[in-house]
Amino acid sequence: MECKVKWIEGGMSFLAETGSNHAFVMDGAPEAGGRNLAPRPMEMLLAGTGGCTAFDVVTILKKGRHAISGCEVSLQAERAETEPKVFTRIHFHFRICGKRLKPDAVARAIELSKDKYCSASIMLGKTASITHDFEIVED
Repeated sequence: MECKVKWIEGGMSFLAETGSNHAFVMDGAPEAGGRNLAPRPMEMLLAGTGGCTAFDVVTILKKGRHAISGCEVSLQAERAETEPKVFTRIHFHFRICGKRLKPDAVARAIELSKDKYCSASIMLGKTASITHDFEIVED
């Protein structure tokens, strides 16, 4: 995996180009010289972690032939007050939609992501206390 990040002169914005040929912009907070034009790098890290675990949960439930029609994960994070300002706590709230989804199956999919598959959350779990909960919405 590779990525190139280039500073956009004139502020604190950066252009990232991924090895899969995608690009996105990140920006710093105004108090740090940014212009609030794009997400902060740490927001991108948190969003990527949400995408990683949601990908796992959807894949696991689909492979189990569960009638999943939607998956949304909301993440709430706290960071250390001093440098390095690592994540110290992250809570994942999953909202899973489908027909006749069994709570045990949803809980198992989340646990498998947390313990085995989601590289991002497992890595962040080295510095942060990570918790999960979920709700099921019947279609």
